[in-house]
Amino acid sequence: MFTDDKSLFLTGNEQKVKIGWQPGFARVLKAFYLSLKISMDSTALKNKKIAQLVDENYVHAYVLYYFGIRFDEFPEDTLEQTCNRKGLKVEQVVRELENPTHLKEADLPLISYPVDLIIEYLKHSHFLFIKHKLPYIARLVNSFKAEHEDYNAVERDLKIVFPLFVEDFIQHIYEEEDTLFRYIKALERAVKGNFMPTKLFYLIEKHSVQKFAMEHEVHDDEMEGIRRITKDYAVKSNSPLHVKVIYNELKEFEKSLITHARIENEVLFPKAMALEARVKQMFFEKAKLN
Repeated sequence: MFTDDKSLFLTGNEQKVKIGWQPGFARVLKAFYLSLKISMDSTALKNKKIAQLVDENYVHAYVLYYFGIRFDEFPEDTLEQTCNRKGLKVEQVVRELENPTHLKEADLPLISYPVDLIIEYLKHSHFLFIKHKLPYIARLVNSFKAEHEDYNAVERDLKIVFPLFVEDFIQHIYEEEDTLFRYIKALERAVKGNFMPTKLFYLIEKHSVQKFAMEHEVHDDEMEGIRRITKDYAVKSNSPLHVKVIYNELKEFEKSLITHARIENEVLFPKAMALEARVKQMFFEKAKLN
């Protein structure tokens, strides 16, 4: 139906004056356009091929992996076709692709946290490394078929070096939890008066937070060899998609390790050293009384 209402052709400001512009209406209009845009974006994602989705954002490969979709398995199928093939709800996959909740790291004021909570935070990071990130990267490396003269040597070397790195890394993590974390928790219990003198004396004589910190520095650049193999994760525009995904995951994993090490070096160790000093002072004062 047509109208001859000239108000439709007024400028934005003129329209506001004529109809008595309401801020609430503006918010409703904005929300409508936003929901329309989200709907259009979701439809666009459904209709994109898997290879295109991953090439646009390498993180998509990780999201798809945890839905049981390997990006190199059906690269030419659309997301909707692949979800139907796998029996997945495409809307759920789209939501996670748009806002990957499992990738978000909590931004916590750890410096103000007590030692036991910092340790729990670090142990949770260990869990994510060992049970999520490393298995995913290992699968990428195992299925890596370079078929490109620039990356044949990289494929060979990564398949040798990465499993060794994982083995060493996991051993380091378990040793840290079984020795350092256990020792710090014992110190915390001692400060609260919960300790056996003979056992505490043995622990203090056997362990030292400062020694743990010095040994920890040796492990702070565990990925040096992998950086050398990948030439600092450098890719070209014509690099194979599999190479781009692997390099991106290795680079992001190294960033996570750097953050993890910084939390231990700048937050955990200073707090643990202060705790250890308090316990030693308390212990020797008690020994004098006896």
